Amino acid sequence: MLETQDLTIRFGGHVAVDHVTCAFAPGTLTAIVGPNGAGKTTYFNLISGQLRASEGKVLLNGIDITNEATPARTHRGLGRAFQLTQLFPNLTVLENVRLAVQSQRKEGINLWSVWLSQRETLDRAQALIERVKLGDRAGASASSLPHGDQRKLEVAMLMALDPSVYMFDEPTAGMSVDDVPVILDLIRALKSQRDKTILLVEHKMDVVRELADRIIVLHNGQLVADGEPAAVIASPVVQQAYLGMAAAEPA
Repeated sequence: MLETQDLTIRFGGHVAVDHVTCAFAPGTLTAIVGPNGAGKTTYFNLISGQLRASEGKVLLNGIDITNEATPARTHRGLGRAFQLTQLFPNLTVLENVRLAVQSQRKEGINLWSVWLSQRETLDRAQALIERVKLGDRAGASASSLPHGDQRKLEVAMLMALDPSVYMFDEPTAGMSVDDVPVILDLIRALKSQRDKTILLVEHKMDVVRELADRIIVLHNGQLVADGEPAAVIASPVVQQAYLGMAAAEPA
């Protein structure tokens, strides 16, 4: 489904992501872990198109999308949620999700779409905000929501796009204890569909242990471990990385 081949980016003399080759299959949730500055979010940015690679390739369903802009990658099925929420702040909760539904359906604003599709689009948007427990805030502006609710709204918008690849960058960061289970339940539900590829950057190892089928570890921009969660978490290279020491050479 999704593959990176020798993916690399340099900022001056600093190599932030260093020849990372990895493939991600449908029906799996892969957690990407590592200490701060390891290159996790930069790797995400290269995959989703926010950054342009210095070397290497990004492939989706065998198609080279390395030089495509972010919107083109989104239409191909790459969906991304960010560490910092990306919303339309002056629009309501319902309007934010409705726009995402319209984008996925490629609806234009014309008489036919107004009369034939608008009700179906609104129903779909309403169902999504109910799923993220924001039904009672449908008419509130996105900017008025507390941080946790903004994260939930972003996930609803991502789900509205119905991507084949979901990319979550620390989806529970800054959320209250009460809000976290809502997001985790949504990710579990997406994983249960078995036709979605899910990538998750997450610092909370309890979340990683619960959700991940596989863990890859980045350290100093390099892929240093890849495997089943229990084995990777117990490996010396991961424990050294999280203690801030130099990572051992991969076997």
